[in-house]
Amino acid sequence: MWVPDAAHEALRDLVRAREVAKRDQLRARHRLSTFLLRTGWQRPAHLKTPWSKPHLEWIKMKVHFDQPAQEMVVSDYVHEIEHVAARIERLEAAIHEAARSAPPRMRAVIAALQALRGVAEVAAVTIVAELGTISRFSKATQLMGYSGLVPSEFSSGKRCYRGSVTKSGNAHLRRVIVEAAWAYQFQPWCGGYLLKRQVGLSEEIKEIGWKAQNRLHLRYRKLLARGKNKPQIVTAVGRELLGFIWAIGSKVEAEFQENRVAA
Repeated sequence: MWVPDAAHEALRDLVRAREVAKRDQLRARHRLSTFLLRTGWQRPAHLKTPWSKPHLEWIKMKVHFDQPAQEMVVSDYVHEIEHVAARIERLEAAIHEAARSAPPRMRAVIAALQALRGVAEVAAVTIVAELGTISRFSKATQLMGYSGLVPSEFSSGKRCYRGSVTKSGNAHLRRVIVEAAWAYQFQPWCGGYLLKRQVGLSEEIKEIGWKAQNRLHLRYRKLLARGKNKPQIVTAVGRELLGFIWAIGSKVEAEFQENRVAA
């Protein structure tokens, strides 16, 4: 059990507000896409990225209807998509500011977690906000169980059956971990934004991040070769990713505590 303090609770409310906005964005996009599909409009082949700025410009400039009522519908749907995008932008800016003004130990853990591929600032803040003190878990398997990403088990005597994941833990944490796990389908690589996020981190933390890339990508390839479907693979990779998150979080918190005692 862990009781969040005022700083953790405020940060948790903020990241959950962004999560709600992302769900609203997905629903708004689905409403418009199904409306366009039902009325015979399809995205042109040259617009390869859906919901990009050119895609929305195409909808606003090229999609028209004979009936004024339908013109109003498409205009309202586009307005809602743009409105939700502005909400998300404001919330992400607020999360960035909240992370900068967070207590020192929280800032240190947020920065260190970004050494992992797939864990940028918003994901790192979400993990810290949902978990609080990571070192409160005595081992990585406890954190995995808390996330609900471990398989369920039905045992009787010598019989043991493992089923789907329990999903009995923190759903917000589980969502961000599964999203991050998709990054490990790609070959290990350290550059671009990931390299920038690692600036100022210790070599030990960066080594954990690199080890995670190699191990989790290999895990992904092995499960794919065994014929597992991608959602199953990503769930398994996410469960192991939690082990690296526990290693980084526990190490940073222990170092912070030692430095505080020494001071």
